[in-house]
Amino acid sequence: MRQILYWNIMEETWRKVVILGAGRSSTHLIQHLLENAEAWRIHVRVGDGVLRVAEDKVGGHTHGSVFELDAENTDMMDREVAQSDLVISMLPAFMHPQVAKLCLKHYKHLITPSYVSPEMQAMDAEAKEKGLIFINELGVDPGIDHMSAMQIIDSLRSKGAEITGFYSLCGGLIAPKSDNNPWHYKVTWNPRNIVLAGAGGLAHFREEGREKLIPYGRLYRELMSIDIPGYGSFDGYANRDSMAYENLYNLKGIPTLYRGTLRRPGFSQAWNHLVNWGMTDDQKVMNWEGMSMMDFTQTFLPREATQWIQETVTKDELFKLQWLGLWDITPVPIERGTPAQVIQKLIEERWELSPNDCDMLVMCHLFDYELDGKKYRLQSHMVMEGEDASNTAMSATVGLPMAMSVPYILNGIWEDKGVVIPVRPHIYQALLEELKTKGIQFHEQVTEI
Repeated sequence: MRQILYWNIMEETWRKVVILGAGRSSTHLIQHLLENAEAWRIHVRVGDGVLRVAEDKVGGHTHGSVFELDAENTDMMDREVAQSDLVISMLPAFMHPQVAKLCLKHYKHLITPSYVSPEMQAMDAEAKEKGLIFINELGVDPGIDHMSAMQIIDSLRSKGAEITGFYSLCGGLIAPKSDNNPWHYKVTWNPRNIVLAGAGGLAHFREEGREKLIPYGRLYRELMSIDIPGYGSFDGYANRDSMAYENLYNLKGIPTLYRGTLRRPGFSQAWNHLVNWGMTDDQKVMNWEGMSMMDFTQTFLPREATQWIQETVTKDELFKLQWLGLWDITPVPIERGTPAQVIQKLIEERWELSPNDCDMLVMCHLFDYELDGKKYRLQSHMVMEGEDASNTAMSATVGLPMAMSVPYILNGIWEDKGVVIPVRPHIYQALLEELKTKGIQFHEQVTEI
């Protein structure tokens, strides 16, 4: 494999990889590319809205350079894309189509870790026509979830198994050695997305042949339990649209199809109160100037709040909510904004990773299947712990699949064209093998049911 990857090592031509965005999830992506820059004959150019962030990530590497990124500066974006051979967009997902249009204009390949939007999918034909690969959903979730699931699905089918149930759950959590708050959780990814998880739509999945729709107000109450060897129990709540994976994974008509998010037991039950009290609303803009957090909380509670809380909130849940600061006499952390923005500010402060804290990424797939007249359940799980607040498991699992795909794309080993996601065997086989070398490995257990 290495001989194929580095077939161009003796060539004089160097290629340029441009990374747009050097935030929290970019650390391992940038590190891996720089570590292999000499072997792969690449120059890694990193842009971020805060130049110092890009400089810290590149660290003055011989084969790296930085620039101050202004994503709204059309001329700058056009120039950086034009001078690249491959673009990796770590910008917010809504900005990927803008980058993709520039890649089409200048005939450049593109990698993103985000879901394929309708606007991105609409560029498929033109990308194919121009011989370009726009590979999306190449992070952890989506990304590693696709690859690990499809590897097992294809393996089971090759044995003649009939898959009757598929569950896939993932969570960015805190490692046990750094778990020192009652929520058993800290911010390891976009805090806004944490606050708004599940908002604005029905969760849709299938359970034993029946379609299920779960509204936001019940989402954090209707949980499933997962045990991970060596790490104990986790609760899972349903993601917004599990049914999209029916066609994606060629599971048409499967009786049970469920995708969810993992949290430690107790988290969802307490968070459910924030949802039902209206504190995660992101529509109503309010003036909070001069108000304390106690005032903020009272705004959402009924007149006879003390008795009502005693009747509806357990002691453990109340402890979590108090620890978050809901009844503090300190000022509301923002003067104006939505309730969700207030809660986001609270969790950014209370759930912040300390410099030596280690996060943890947990992914688990469950497959129910029938083979030779018997029924089985296969559990496949992966747990990765980070090294510290900078070198996180989230950064590794998001960034490494993208970084590892670079030589396959630049060297033409993957001949795929158009808008692609990593569900094809030649892609997932190559990347999953390389990810093992970085400790990102799945463990399987099969039981007869």
